[in-house]
Amino acid sequence: MLLTLDIGNTTTTIGLFDEDNLVDTWTIASEKHRSEDEIGILLINLLKIHNYEEFVDSACLCSVVVCLTERYTNAIKRYLGIDPFVVSNKTTNLLKYSVDYPEEVGADRIVNAFAAYSLYKKDSIVVDLGTATSFDIVTSQGEFLGGVICAGMKIQAESLKKFTSKLPLIKIESSANAIGKNTIDAMLSGIVRGHACMIDGLIEECESELGKNVLVIATGGYSEIVAKYMKRQFDYINPYITLEGLKLVYDAHVVKI
Repeated sequence: MLLTLDIGNTTTTIGLFDEDNLVDTWTIASEKHRSEDEIGILLINLLKIHNYEEFVDSACLCSVVVCLTERYTNAIKRYLGIDPFVVSNKTTNLLKYSVDYPEEVGADRIVNAFAAYSLYKKDSIVVDLGTATSFDIVTSQGEFLGGVICAGMKIQAESLKKFTSKLPLIKIESSANAIGKNTIDAMLSGIVRGHACMIDGLIEECESELGKNVLVIATGGYSEIVAKYMKRQFDYINPYITLEGLKLVYDAHVVKI
């Protein structure tokens, strides 16, 4: 069984594959102070609870948190006895890069782009609504064209709380109306509906630059909320595209070698 880990700024998503089947997933906080031992014990306990421990024989991870990349890698080696495949521009060459600095492309963006290329076989935009909201554009020939990075909805909500004296910290949820009748509804309209308008507009601009309509795939925890308010609906919402991408990258580099 293959253990996959997507280590993000806010949460770490863990998936377990039995051959091509994603049989289980977990989401834990990406606590930057966690030690290698804490990470190792946490992973062991997760697997033991579900009786998976003895079946896991491989691992693949991507990380945007530098301090956690090495700790997770070492914890997996020490506690699971597995040398994980760590995705980066130095370890994978599965995409062609038409960007100024390929070494700056984050591991999660590599994985999302490769998953879109492998799974959908069309020119695609992957919209990942996480801590940041990112667009990754990949062609049907596996050429990574670049993308968009902007503040995610959680960052927007936290910024409004931090940089104003009266606005509260709100939970990201559905927006009742565009015209808010109270502070929270007004903030939700600005953050959620505003995000939907931004995504609509950016998809339109990206397609204009590409000179064609493309497939749009959404992932990340806020996808379903934002989709309600978009004029251009996502073609697919795939919450596990990053985990599936990790599996595909692992297969391409390790299994097929």
